[in-house]
Amino acid sequence: MKITAPLLVAACCLAAGLAGCKSGGGVKADPLLKLSAEESLAEGKQLLASKKYDRARPYFTHAFEVEPNSRIGRESLLLAADSFYMAGGSGNYIQAEAKYRDYLNRFPTSEQAPYVQFQIANSLAKRMERPDRDQTVTRKALQAYEELTRLYPTSEYAARGQEQIGAVKSKLAEHELLIGNFYLRYGVPVAAAERYEYLLENYPTFPGRDKVIYNLGLAYQRSRKMDEARKAFDRLRTEFPNSPLVREIPDLKVGA
Repeated sequence: MKITAPLLVAACCLAAGLAGCKSGGGVKADPLLKLSAEESLAEGKQLLASKKYDRARPYFTHAFEVEPNSRIGRESLLLAADSFYMAGGSGNYIQAEAKYRDYLNRFPTSEQAPYVQFQIANSLAKRMERPDRDQTVTRKALQAYEELTRLYPTSEYAARGQEQIGAVKSKLAEHELLIGNFYLRYGVPVAAAERYEYLLENYPTFPGRDKVIYNLGLAYQRSRKMDEARKAFDRLRTEFPNSPLVREIPDLKVGA
């Protein structure tokens, strides 16, 4: 087969084009991939300090992938989780929790473990719903804080976790109170009393206990359980003598 001049010119142009691609004239490699783990971590930290969380994250990810088991790799994985948490928003808190859990799974004996467990709980607490909504995430947050205080009782984060436990329990107690009030309002006093009793037993530090005890008395009264109603109202007088609700106690007839 005879090669004509036009074919020869085309072949030369194609070869030159391929050579250009190989030498960087085509699709260029991501400069991030050329960085060492240490360089990538340093760059990520600068971006994180500037609150450029989304831009910082790829540098932390790269540093971890280059040296997953080194000090730099561990720090990078933790900072990647922090970048999600610091960015905020429900979706980012979900991602943060997943990253923190990944860190604990990989490095369970790390000196950073108490902090990571604290952040797992915080990531859940940031996603808690209002008391009138589903409290599944709230219960998970409580469990995570309790796990922190159980596993790392001497950690500086244990005391902070204990403070958060009180706030989380208060939200769960308010949820029970709202449900009890709903039952009481719509004529299901037996179910209301069960909710109030559960609240009083499981959340003894709830600040609105006088209201709960008063409503418990009303629930028993409307259930025609007068002995239980009297006990509830007597309890209100004893435990909260200065509560304005004491003056609202209904007159229960003796023997009723």
